[in-house]
Amino acid sequence: MHLPHSSFITFAVFVVTVASAPAKDCVYKVKESIAPPRGWSQHSEPAPDHNIVLRIGLPQPNFHVLEQHLYEVSDPDHERYGQHLSKEQVEELVAPHPDSVTAVHEWLASHGIKEDHVTHSAAKDWVTVKVPVSLVEKMLDTKYHVWKHGSSGDYMVRTTSYSLPGDLLEHVDVIQPTTMFGRFQPAKSTIVWDDTSVVSSETVDTRLGSIVDPVSGVTVDASCNTTITVTCLKELYNAVGFVPSAKENTIGITGYLQEFANKQDLQSFFADQVPAAVNSTFDFISVNGGLNNQTLSQSGAEAGLDVQFAFGISHPIPATFYSTAGMPPFIPDVGTPADTNEPYTAWLDFVLSHPNPPHAISTSYGDDEQTVPESFARRVCQGFAQLGARGVSLMFSSGDGGVGDGDPDPATQQCFTNDGRNVTRFIPGFPASCPFVTAVGGTTNVPEVAVSRFFSGGGFSNFFARPAYQEKAVSKYLAALPNGTFEGLFNPAGRAFPDVAAQSDKFRIFLSGRPVLIGGTSASSPAFTGFVALLNDVRLKANKPPLGFLNPLLYTKGVAGLNDITIGHNAGCGTEGFNATVGWDPVTGLGTPNFGKLSEIVKTW
Repeated sequence: MHLPHSSFITFAVFVVTVASAPAKDCVYKVKESIAPPRGWSQHSEPAPDHNIVLRIGLPQPNFHVLEQHLYEVSDPDHERYGQHLSKEQVEELVAPHPDSVTAVHEWLASHGIKEDHVTHSAAKDWVTVKVPVSLVEKMLDTKYHVWKHGSSGDYMVRTTSYSLPGDLLEHVDVIQPTTMFGRFQPAKSTIVWDDTSVVSSETVDTRLGSIVDPVSGVTVDASCNTTITVTCLKELYNAVGFVPSAKENTIGITGYLQEFANKQDLQSFFADQVPAAVNSTFDFISVNGGLNNQTLSQSGAEAGLDVQFAFGISHPIPATFYSTAGMPPFIPDVGTPADTNEPYTAWLDFVLSHPNPPHAISTSYGDDEQTVPESFARRVCQGFAQLGARGVSLMFSSGDGGVGDGDPDPATQQCFTNDGRNVTRFIPGFPASCPFVTAVGGTTNVPEVAVSRFFSGGGFSNFFARPAYQEKAVSKYLAALPNGTFEGLFNPAGRAFPDVAAQSDKFRIFLSGRPVLIGGTSASSPAFTGFVALLNDVRLKANKPPLGFLNPLLYTKGVAGLNDITIGHNAGCGTEGFNATVGWDPVTGLGTPNFGKLSEIVKTW
């Protein structure tokens, strides 16, 4: 089969049959309703002029066609492997039906919202308007409140239910921010600092001898058991001496929550670990008003970790850092109205609107899956699928809480459902649970074991079914579990994660001018992404397209290029969590990369 031409896709888009328009039903009907989420309480009412950036997702009637293309071009055994779709082809496949566009615009106009106040995503599948909460309440027949999170003190302007006119229900998939109470933190919770995080010496002591890794056979400096550097990772993952040189290769990092990637810190890091990269830097791109504060004292630990290791490993591949504004802290007693929006979709809209996004992108942020409305999670996940179909590899940290909260003590664990029942259940993370991204778990030490100072996020989605590409590997793991293991605590039919893993603790970075050690799967994802960028270099030099969506390759041909991690577990929710074992497991996935082996594999297909 040849790569589909525009005419084929256009035909596919309009095979959807639209029935004759019925008489309009203007009676409001509930679109979505949730129980008040655990840990949140109503605090007050927002000011009537508090602005909300309302995002309306229109149905994508042919997403299943896009999904088919995604799997075909990502499957190394398929004849179309690597034949990624263009921006325009993807947009045609996810475009809403014209009737949906018309219906939503008529509804907005009925509330006095003019066309020039409405913006659309490139595919017209998202409609965005900025309106005061008093008007949103009328549009959605609901009441918003300022909600306060008990343990963190965070505030959000949200509702627990909203409605739409009956005739509009079929034309809208999701509207946010309404019922989403996700707190959107780096690596699900926070960066995990080493107890001795401030490093007194200016250089790493490499006089400790060497270790031979029994799994991969590579030789690694013994200092890597106390401090992880770019050199450590290249030794451990068998990439010593490889220098990328392909044209048109690219790598990207996403940044949120006013995490600033400081260029002076980057230069200090390069001088310390990658001297050849000194005086090189990254392109900064602001999304939705994202800031670029270069004051050294305002340097972000998450952003610094991400750019220093991803770009240090992949140097000199051209690099981009996206700073996305969104979800600012809302202080109820401040008079100036503040926007309330969702940064994932702002970044997705932006990057999908550009013809040439980076080939490999890492994100170290996420939420508990249950704090994200399923309708919203599915639409965000479908956005990631669009990037995969276009040849972009997306990596996400799997989280630092093991199977939920990282607490093995049944008396103190906090893994309770958010549906009003408050029953104990494992808590998967999102977007790691999305089947169209590559979730990266955490390891430590040489020889490698699952990280234990915190716990590698892993488990099974409650939203997404297990995709075919991981059916064999995950079924084998589940079949080996003793009968009744964690029965009722997880969804054995769900998408399983992580997919892979990488070192995640004691990373030496520069923060506000000084070296520190830092950890978390926030480190694993950018590190793994650096090696994906190197693999793309191998393919591009062989006149092959970039890897794109990795998982169908990783679970088949790619397994031979991964180091299986068989020791460790990921405690949480009052349990010891799952165990690492031979083959795939929900702690370290399929394992960590062996670049030398993977480079031979990706040149073949």
